[in-house]
Amino acid sequence: MTASVLLSAGATEHRTLTITLFTIFVLITLGITIWAGRQTKDATDFYAGGRSFTGFQNGLAISGDYMSAASFLGIAGAIALFGYDGFLYSIGFLVAWLVALLLVAEPLRNSGRYTMADVLAFRMRQRPVRTAAGISTIVVSIFYLLAQMVGAGSLVALLLGVTGDAPKQWTIVGVGALMVLYVAIGGMKGTTWVQIVKAVLLIAGTLLITILVLAKYHFNPSSLLGAASEASGKGAAFLEPGLKYGLTGTTKLDFLSLAVALVLGTAGLPHILVRFYTVPTAHAARKSVIWAIGIIGAFYLMTLALGFGAAALVGPDAIKASNAAGNTAAPQLAEAVGGGAGSTGGAILLAVISAVAFATILAVVAGLTLASSASFAHDLWANVIRRGKAGEREEVSTAKIAAVVIGAIAILLSLFADKLNAAALVALAFAVAASANLPTLLYSLFWKRFTTTGAVCSIYGGLATSVLLVVFSPVVSGKPTSLVPGSDFAWFPLENPGLVSIPIGFLLGWIGTLLSKETADPAKYAELEVRSLTGLGAH
Repeated sequence: MTASVLLSAGATEHRTLTITLFTIFVLITLGITIWAGRQTKDATDFYAGGRSFTGFQNGLAISGDYMSAASFLGIAGAIALFGYDGFLYSIGFLVAWLVALLLVAEPLRNSGRYTMADVLAFRMRQRPVRTAAGISTIVVSIFYLLAQMVGAGSLVALLLGVTGDAPKQWTIVGVGALMVLYVAIGGMKGTTWVQIVKAVLLIAGTLLITILVLAKYHFNPSSLLGAASEASGKGAAFLEPGLKYGLTGTTKLDFLSLAVALVLGTAGLPHILVRFYTVPTAHAARKSVIWAIGIIGAFYLMTLALGFGAAALVGPDAIKASNAAGNTAAPQLAEAVGGGAGSTGGAILLAVISAVAFATILAVVAGLTLASSASFAHDLWANVIRRGKAGEREEVSTAKIAAVVIGAIAILLSLFADKLNAAALVALAFAVAASANLPTLLYSLFWKRFTTTGAVCSIYGGLATSVLLVVFSPVVSGKPTSLVPGSDFAWFPLENPGLVSIPIGFLLGWIGTLLSKETADPAKYAELEVRSLTGLGAH
């Protein structure tokens, strides 16, 4: 049984309708990007959208950037296959925003201009810190891009009713080309408006499916959960902790590692951090995070209906037959509640939800590509290689070229990752971000003695540790769903390295500072403290 079964002979006549609706959504987002690109005049427009967005608009854009393919496709699939344990992703993703709101949002917006490295370099030596921060930003972004590309490949394969690896690979190449186009043409303004539109569409689409699922069970959640547990084949265990993370001591540690990475990772994600620069004031930055928490929280509650609805109405066997990691559960559920394969309603809902999911992927990959290419151009090229002598036009041109290169790297790596769950891939990005970026940011903002040596040790140490542990984990080898399924060189037992790599990132920053011979500048720290807390002297 393959994805083509979902679009059986009776449904073939509806494929044209499905593809048409799908294409319309993509063309609308491209139109927005082109329109916004015409409004982009300088580096501030390209990197920060001219700092012209309101708190509510930025809150919607943050939601659009954050509710990625992992949220919509990966979490729905994880819940459909693992029940209670799958919902743990939603809880971690949501709680993480409290860390971002309380510790990072306002100080970051007040202290930097375009990138995370602006904050770190304020009181430290420019070149080593910007080099480390730029490399870390690009690595984290590529990890996150993998999840979006994998989701896109699974989605379009389901939508077009095709089988085999080649169609998925061409889809990944197409998504990569589109994301480069979005960044090169629209910059931050185009990306932000696409994310706003996409957030509205995603919430509306998810709400529609949630209502239709609950209507099937007379709006009785207990009936839905009972049907899901029965269809899962796991019985009551489907609704209890432990189906995925409670089987052994190792999986329990894996759960703890996942939780730590999810809760701490958001505050270190480059594509989320740069969103705070798009608003004019610190008050707007706080307001945007509060709006984001409300919108994202409502969405994650609805993932319960998506996941358990897919388990009850589609069934785990059909979901795994389409995609082993469960990434197509939400679109399959949309087709089921619309009337099933072969029905006009099923075809329309499948097209709409798939198009919304695809718009989700395009918006997120555009944000990721923009964050990483901006960091390369602004931090590595302009301030390290060109030593501050590059003009704004040269910076923007470099960022566009970097977008092409980073997109190509992400495409190449994504061709080997299609068997992994999108939510699990994003969790890896969270772990890397929390290990390399978060310790340095917090030390820089709140520790007077922190030095350049400490910052470099923290970034490189956290980055190297997390990536090394991922390479030698079951994610890369040792399992049928690994990146290299035929090999087994996994000596690190956990699928998420956060439990080990995050403390190491903090520890190395502390040790590096204590052992370094340099002395922190108290006047610079005092200036940063005043700026971060009050906004005085900010851009």
